Amino acid sequence: MSARPDPAFWTGKRILLTGMTGFKGSWATLWLTRMGADVTGVSLQPEGLSLYELADLETRADSRIADIRDAAAMERIIAEVEPDLVLHMAAQALVRRSIREPDLTWETNVIGTGRLLEAIRAKAPTATILVVTSDKVYANDNSGRAFREGDPVGGKDPYSASKAGCELLVASHRTTYFAPAGQVLATVRGGNVIGGGDFSEDRLIPDLIRAVEAEETLVLRHPQATRPWQHVLDCLSGYLVYLQALATASDPDAMPLALNIGPDPEAETTVGEAVDMILPRLGGLPWRHEPVPGSIEALALRLDPGLALRTLDWRPGLQGAEALNWATEWYSAWREGRDPYDLTMEQIERFQTMTGD
Repeated sequence: MSARPDPAFWTGKRILLTGMTGFKGSWATLWLTRMGADVTGVSLQPEGLSLYELADLETRADSRIADIRDAAAMERIIAEVEPDLVLHMAAQALVRRSIREPDLTWETNVIGTGRLLEAIRAKAPTATILVVTSDKVYANDNSGRAFREGDPVGGKDPYSASKAGCELLVASHRTTYFAPAGQVLATVRGGNVIGGGDFSEDRLIPDLIRAVEAEETLVLRHPQATRPWQHVLDCLSGYLVYLQALATASDPDAMPLALNIGPDPEAETTVGEAVDMILPRLGGLPWRHEPVPGSIEALALRLDPGLALRTLDWRPGLQGAEALNWATEWYSAWREGRDPYDLTMEQIERFQTMTGD
């Protein structure tokens, strides 16, 4: 049976979660509060439609609207919260936006992370910290090989490169400051996450939902591209199990300090195949392919999650078509008028039951 977050561990824990207003941050907030954690979020205001607003998270947790690049604000909030654990997910996370806005991307993903870590070092010297980077941190030659944690980092676009830079920043801070002080600091690299309540630009399922709502044809840039599709609950279960293990390890030095959380590479699905599974259930028009000349987006991307299996006994619970089905189920019910909070909590509860909680 796969390892899973233990409510007994999380009950009463003070959690600082950056990126609460984001897609994964909203799901994480609801899951953590369900387990009894005291969650404080640090985020920017959401841009456009968001699960944060649909599920009324502002009233369900301590939500602070602040920029992680604001060093004074970070120190003030961290001093007030005195977190036991920090889950850092705030980022500029969109590849094509990073190409349009490279300065914002680098400043948020690298400088912002650095300022957050300095604030933690000053005001929460006993907190265990997990920094979320990306499956795109690896130097990708499009060979299709599944990346392992020891592979070289790199990036051809500002987002990927900034996340690789974030890995280097974290490693240098750990060596210089955190490890000598006995404070645990690690990174986690998740796959392409899908699930209900994601309305971001330039993401496959949100783009598909918008096309269906507008009765328009979905345009695919790279229908043959492979991605490590992973349901948000699988991804977050890996993050939380890892953070829990880091905080409770009798010998933190024996724990990996970077970890892939992703689906089985054998369960891969192309972009086109994923859309073909979903569209008939939503009643959308057939998609069409429009190539992007000179695109630098990776066509093959796989993660090897073997280290998570060996060290945490973690494995994905929703593979391939099942992950897509859970996401489609959420959006279908939402379009029929169901309450987004109820939908999200129902899937969290079903997932925990499925994995043996």
